[in-house]
Amino acid sequence: MNRTEPPRWLRWTLAGVAAALACLTYGVTTAKADLSLGPHEATYAVTADDRLVADLGPLGTVVTDSPLPLTLGVRITVHEIPADLSAVDTASFDALAGDLDGYLQFFDSPQQTVQTVVWALVWDAVRGTGAAALLVVAAGFGVRALLGPARRRDLARALAARTWEITGAVLVVVLVAGTATASAGPEERASLPASPVFEGTALEGARITGRLAGVIDTYSGQLVETYQANEVFYAGAREELLAAWDARVAEQEAAEGAAGVPGSESPDDTGYVTLLLVSDLHCNTGMTPLIRDLADRLGPDVMLNAGDTTINGTSVESVCVDSFASAVPDGVPFVVADGNHDSRLTTATELANRQIVLDGDVVEVEGVRILGDRDPLETRIGGGTVIAREETPEEAGERLRDVACDAAGEVGLGGFTAEDRVDLLLIHQPAVGDAALESGCVPFQISGHMHKRIGPDVVGYGVRYVNASTGGATKGATSVGPLRDSSEMTVLRFDPESRRFVDWQLVEVTPEGEAMVSERQPVPPAVPLPDEVPDGVLSGIGPSPSSSPQGN
Repeated sequence: MNRTEPPRWLRWTLAGVAAALACLTYGVTTAKADLSLGPHEATYAVTADDRLVADLGPLGTVVTDSPLPLTLGVRITVHEIPADLSAVDTASFDALAGDLDGYLQFFDSPQQTVQTVVWALVWDAVRGTGAAALLVVAAGFGVRALLGPARRRDLARALAARTWEITGAVLVVVLVAGTATASAGPEERASLPASPVFEGTALEGARITGRLAGVIDTYSGQLVETYQANEVFYAGAREELLAAWDARVAEQEAAEGAAGVPGSESPDDTGYVTLLLVSDLHCNTGMTPLIRDLADRLGPDVMLNAGDTTINGTSVESVCVDSFASAVPDGVPFVVADGNHDSRLTTATELANRQIVLDGDVVEVEGVRILGDRDPLETRIGGGTVIAREETPEEAGERLRDVACDAAGEVGLGGFTAEDRVDLLLIHQPAVGDAALESGCVPFQISGHMHKRIGPDVVGYGVRYVNASTGGATKGATSVGPLRDSSEMTVLRFDPESRRFVDWQLVEVTPEGEAMVSERQPVPPAVPLPDEVPDGVLSGIGPSPSSSPQGN
């Protein structure tokens, strides 16, 4: 019986497709990522079982339908809570509440965790597929060299006549390998009762297996109540914030109309650069939708973060950084000065989100020259505060002063004007900016850390503004869940012509869920530099005494 041999190009195409499919199957079904789940470290692995299974060890498993296509699923192996996150001073911080807050962050924004996991698994699948493809190519060249020309021709003739059988066999093997691990069908999974712990959450319908499932269902009420209270609070706060913002905008437009001022005071009309400032978020991802709403309404040119995005700078808190990054409108630069509760892991996650993390150099963003750096101290709950770098806060301040003065063209006072200076010093702790403000090389400083608003006040030859906690954080209490203290964000406007900050506007959400938006208030003028004051005018003028607030 004669067999019809397909053309050579078709044989090579089929062989390439089969090899690529096999490599892709390997890459996808072996993809893994080490990330977090709530307060836990966790390993995520793609499986060929169309279920999402969270392995909780002796507690059993949580099982729900897989969000992945085809028959792909995910297995989550939950590990311990990191020691640096659970080592809490029980005199000032409730360990159980801290763990519940970690779970609440997951329940509050599971889509952020899912998005982070998906990207990590996709990247690992791409790497696995690429590695398998390289191995196949290398093996192909190796076999080719070992066989020699004559033997290759003999094999080619023998295999060419069986192209279709071989292609079908490869597809069957790939299909079987991709589905071999499926251990339970839809009917079997449907027989498991849905756990009431997930009712009303994004995981509603999930099932808990294991002998302790009933115990978890019975004693999980505290988490559910916390989650529900959180949802109700922030949904109401969002409505209040949007209503307060719209009312303030309407008042501003009415006042402009009564004064005969044409148009609005949008940045496009005034030429001002608008900046939205947040600080001390401390992993309160409940504020993410409110920040996003305000940013969408405002349309800022730049967003600023004065540090302490996380609580302990651990790897499991990367989901917090990802969550806040999702609140930044597309194309808007987000400039960060990491705080004492952040870490190098925090910085790495921020950089992965394409944020501009200040590291001691001057950067120009939308025409604003910004200088800043990460905090020289690191604070860990239960571990105290230590110097994280080879310099004290005072030495860090002096270094930043020297950088600012070098940018101005001359160290110290005199010989330069406001047009030559750095426009903004963005650092976490206010006191670190003392030397720069007193030198006259920095006209405006923004900080956080204090968890209360201070200023704007004249300090040295500049002006300092301290933003309160956007996460509503208070000392000795968690910052996750309904606000325990007021959350504050600040809108600032910068005039690129005069190179000075013109005004500021406070946006506040209270623990009662009410929102307030203040009128725009002028930034006080800084003390003129000696060389900027005409002879005989304001004799004896000089910088105001430093009044740096001290951190907690």
